[in-house]
Amino acid sequence: MSSQIGPQDVVNALRAVKDPNVGRDIVTMGYVKELEVGDNRVTFALQMPIPAGPARDHLMAQAHAAVEALGVAHVEIHLLAPAPAPAPGRALIPNVKYTIAVASGKGGVGKSTVAANLAVALRGVQNDTRVGLCDCDIYGPSIGLMFGTHERPNATEDGRIEPISRFNLKLMSMGFLLDDTSPAILRGPMVTRYTQQFLRSVDWGKLDYLVLDLPPGTGDIQLTIVQTVALSGAIIVTTPQEVALIDARKAATMFSKVNVPILGLVENMSYFVCPNDGNRYNIFGTGGGEREAARLQVPLLAQIPLEIDLRESGDKGLPILQGNPNGTISRLFHEIAQVIRTQCTI
Repeated sequence: MSSQIGPQDVVNALRAVKDPNVGRDIVTMGYVKELEVGDNRVTFALQMPIPAGPARDHLMAQAHAAVEALGVAHVEIHLLAPAPAPAPGRALIPNVKYTIAVASGKGGVGKSTVAANLAVALRGVQNDTRVGLCDCDIYGPSIGLMFGTHERPNATEDGRIEPISRFNLKLMSMGFLLDDTSPAILRGPMVTRYTQQFLRSVDWGKLDYLVLDLPPGTGDIQLTIVQTVALSGAIIVTTPQEVALIDARKAATMFSKVNVPILGLVENMSYFVCPNDGNRYNIFGTGGGEREAARLQVPLLAQIPLEIDLRESGDKGLPILQGNPNGTISRLFHEIAQVIRTQCTI
């Protein structure tokens, strides 16, 4: 082995080895542990969520071959057991004061739009609050698009993932770890393992608020988060129509069963004001969010209208609070943020 080969050379070689389930290399995913280089020998450990079988064996063989290609005579790989799930009871995310989940019972109600703009509103106009936003939808991540970034996160020397910085927010999404056309094809236990690793492996630094954009429903990802992370509270997003409210109740019930307080309900697509005649049209019905908030005995945080500008801002990668900070919708999000600050007093 050349005397010039050091730990960083080995790490760079291992970056060519990718987990086929997520399409991201084993260094960035934090699988490589206990690396030692010297005396024409390289030893390291792999700690992977992949269960025993051909896929894991193939990854180990690729890692072995990648290091051997450097001219190393002796390559030794130890396999560590997957990181254990957190002990019963929920833990705080280090250096994060308040962790807030934004959830919905069904898809298509604008939950990610609410989460993205809430994060900007919590940050404040003067950028005086430290806020992070974590896109927890492994199957359908969208935060990268909404913030106009396709950056790849870097890994720290200890294998943690550095979040992307955008508009003075810290962002993390499975979309940053995948190619645009690469799906995450994972079964339930694998989703649980990746979600736990995702939450533990991001180096958020010190944050006042971390907003978690949950996927719709009450499945594996939601249950993993509510059972392992000490949430400060949850916000339920719905539309006024009954088909959305039915599923919103299920989401609220899930949080109540694990003793997570519901901070309030946001009724999105509440109404549409026609730009031609100025009339208000209740396209998805009226009063549903107000009635549901009363039933849950939680605040109705806002009734956000259906506006083209809000949709366009997300597609353009510029949250509406950045593009039109003084508009009606921006004011509504600032009001939501103020209620959250009051409920989670820093």
